[in-house]
Amino acid sequence: MSARILVIDDDAVACEFLQEALTRAGHDVSSFTSARIALEEDLSSYDLLLSDIRMPDMDGIEFLRHVREQWPELPVVLMTAYGSLDTTMDALRTGAWDYISKPFSPDDIRAMVDKVLTVRQFRKFGMGAEPVVSEEPRLIGSSAAMVAYYKQLARVADSMASVLIEGESGTGKELSARSLHQMSVRRDMPFIAVHCGAIPDTLLESELFGYEKGAFTGADHAHDGLLEAALGGMIFLDEISEMSPSLQGKLLRFMQDREVRHLGGHQVKHVDVRVVAATNRIIDDEVKTGRFRADLLYRFVVRLHLPSLREHKEDIPQLTESFLKKLGYPSVRISGTAMEALIGYDWPGNVRELENVLQQTLLLSPFTVIQPEHLPQRFKKLQKHAALLSPLEEAERMEIIRALETTSWNQSRAAQVLGIDRKTLRVKIQRYDLLKDRQNHTDFPASD
Repeated sequence: MSARILVIDDDAVACEFLQEALTRAGHDVSSFTSARIALEEDLSSYDLLLSDIRMPDMDGIEFLRHVREQWPELPVVLMTAYGSLDTTMDALRTGAWDYISKPFSPDDIRAMVDKVLTVRQFRKFGMGAEPVVSEEPRLIGSSAAMVAYYKQLARVADSMASVLIEGESGTGKELSARSLHQMSVRRDMPFIAVHCGAIPDTLLESELFGYEKGAFTGADHAHDGLLEAALGGMIFLDEISEMSPSLQGKLLRFMQDREVRHLGGHQVKHVDVRVVAATNRIIDDEVKTGRFRADLLYRFVVRLHLPSLREHKEDIPQLTESFLKKLGYPSVRISGTAMEALIGYDWPGNVRELENVLQQTLLLSPFTVIQPEHLPQRFKKLQKHAALLSPLEEAERMEIIRALETTSWNQSRAAQVLGIDRKTLRVKIQRYDLLKDRQNHTDFPASD
């Protein structure tokens, strides 16, 4: 479908790139290098506007606000090389139809334009409320994977939809839930986080639903549960897959009717609270094995996947800079070779492990520039093996380590995972000197 498109970017080369890419797709494309000058024109004749965010005379967010006031039906897609959750929220909540992170390919921008033009045929655009962005710790990263995740968070923030956040330990699932809460209209109401795996099941039930005096031994007074305490706000159930099936059933009933009854009581209370949960397990596998109820899973309207750090390693420099400031070492630098070591590592503990590595390094190495030799022992092992082994041997060694860690260093089970016999595994363990890895197992992050 052909359309009339206007590009606004203070970089003339970027304008030429977009004009060529979209003209080849059959569109009529014009451009301005100034948002302020673009607003002097009558933009109603355009079908779509593409605007950069960071521009000197008027940024893309301010430009978008002016467009929304004068041409509320005109779709605007914002572009930036500095993606963040704040930027994404500003873009989408101010009224952008979509948001794309630079650099992008001609195919990426053509696909984006086609999507926006198609959607425009079926609905009219409605502006959302302006967000109030929290100053609390937040998700960091401007990679394509994280920007896509920010967009999903922003789109569901103001709904009442229950959300299940799936991701490995240490990726930032609770931070995601807090971001959802801070971006929503409920941000002034309570946010209560509950770690389901850290509380015994019987105690978790009474903590969630409350109890009456005499409901059990030691219940010498009535006690409201955490669901009631979160009234009007959000309750975050971390590691929900640790719940027993019976307690999952009680949570399912609450999510169906939003009603709470204390243990040992008869009175039913209606509780308006949004439920957001998280798990570090593969929840579909948990359903197949019967450890998680399918009907409870289907009560979560939205499922979000939070990328592991392995999926967005390009964000490691930005994350590192943020952690250095947070830990009180803003003047410390990471050398190029040390940064290469950080980026080359597999990060099974994800962002939490990265923060731990930096904290340990900063405490033990009183240097203004961190070099590879200042990093923890496991990075030195990787460098040593990388120097001595071929790429194929290094890949095999890492695969064996993962299998051993997954099975808590049970060689029989690890051999089954790897599809080899135990004798062969023992030979490879000796060859790659992996017993030292087990002896120094504290060097490897715990799989929480």
